[in-house]
Amino acid sequence: MHVSVFDLFKIGIGPSSSHTVGPMRAALAFVTLLDDAKHLTEITRLETVLYGSLAWTGIGHGTEKALLMGFCGERPDSIDPLSIPNRVESIKTSHQITLLNKKNIAFDFDKDVIFERKKILPFHSNGMQFRAWAEDRLLQENIFYSVGGGFIIQEGEAEHADGKPTKYAFETAKELLIHCDRNQKSIADIVRENENLPESELNQKLDKVWAVMNGSIEAGLHTTGQLPGGLAVKRRAANLYVKLKDHLKTDPMAVLSTYAIAVNEENAAGGRVVTAPTNGAAGIIPACIRYYVETVPGASEKGVRDFLLTAAAIGALYQKGASISAAEVGCQGEVGVACSMAAAGLVAAQGGTIWQVEHAAEMGMEHHLGLTCDPIGGLVQIPCIERNAMGSVQAVASARLALLEEGEHIVTLDQVIITMRNTGRDMSTKYKETSQGGLALSTPEC
Repeated sequence: MHVSVFDLFKIGIGPSSSHTVGPMRAALAFVTLLDDAKHLTEITRLETVLYGSLAWTGIGHGTEKALLMGFCGERPDSIDPLSIPNRVESIKTSHQITLLNKKNIAFDFDKDVIFERKKILPFHSNGMQFRAWAEDRLLQENIFYSVGGGFIIQEGEAEHADGKPTKYAFETAKELLIHCDRNQKSIADIVRENENLPESELNQKLDKVWAVMNGSIEAGLHTTGQLPGGLAVKRRAANLYVKLKDHLKTDPMAVLSTYAIAVNEENAAGGRVVTAPTNGAAGIIPACIRYYVETVPGASEKGVRDFLLTAAAIGALYQKGASISAAEVGCQGEVGVACSMAAAGLVAAQGGTIWQVEHAAEMGMEHHLGLTCDPIGGLVQIPCIERNAMGSVQAVASARLALLEEGEHIVTLDQVIITMRNTGRDMSTKYKETSQGGLALSTPEC
């Protein structure tokens, strides 16, 4: 299965790739299927049932807002985040929704969006069931899963690869490194060729991803106030930046942490971010790229591109071999994977060998194994925002250690990916983005 760089780095909105970006894409896909089948003119009622983690924490993650915008024909990468609250409120108060901006139907949010908290669909915790009626006649019914990072799968297609041919197919780190070694290419070179795009087009798309990431940092550094959702969490990045901006050389780790916090405050506020590989972990890679640009002598545009390409290869290994969904494996699949990706990208950007890249990626995950996801109030705020800061620091530490050594180590990246997958399977459901255990229960007074 080919996983593109731009599958992992999707431009979208907060606060969650699996609970916001994925459901918006799924809702859009369903009404598009209706339109393609010529059912859009017949439909009189639309119903959605949310299961598992989407039901337990969907309200805090903005799932219902994402669904409504998807039904209206919006896409995560192009919708204006600032327009969403008023549009959602209008739908709820008018009891009307315009599907694909074409067909207006009656819509009662309290009846037509059902949060089924007692059932989990078999394939994945993030399940959505869509039904469309013409009066009492069922027109169409489909189930979609949001499997992390904004990826969606329609039931019945879950085991299908996308079929896109690649020059250097790989499912494991071992296979990837063999391609590199045999062809005397870097990991970034392998990914470049697999993308099969003209160099100028690929560079333009990579540069856009970094521009949006950096824009999220800047927005977070210059916005104050309180995050939505009811926890009364104050935005801290702007105040931290004022204190630290003149100390980049003397306290780079604190500045790095501030960059990560800035992005994840933007995400928590529903702003524009890039899945990297998820929204919950969206601050780590941007913070580490900014750290590279500002502190590494000789940092270049090519270095940033190599960072993104290499990080994407590592992210693809987790997507194929384990999961990038906290609802499936806990936060080790989000912050842990992002740390692993960022550590690898930092080594690649600084000219490290493929063996040093693999070592850095392994370290980035090894010390996140077992990390739970228990967001307070079902919001992507506590502990998620600070957790990105910690993950950024650990990514830099892993990269620096790897660059100081020759790449020799005992635990391989493939072994740590298998361990992460098995740990996720063993983890109690209450620690997998359900807000039913851990901090979510220990600190309800927040």
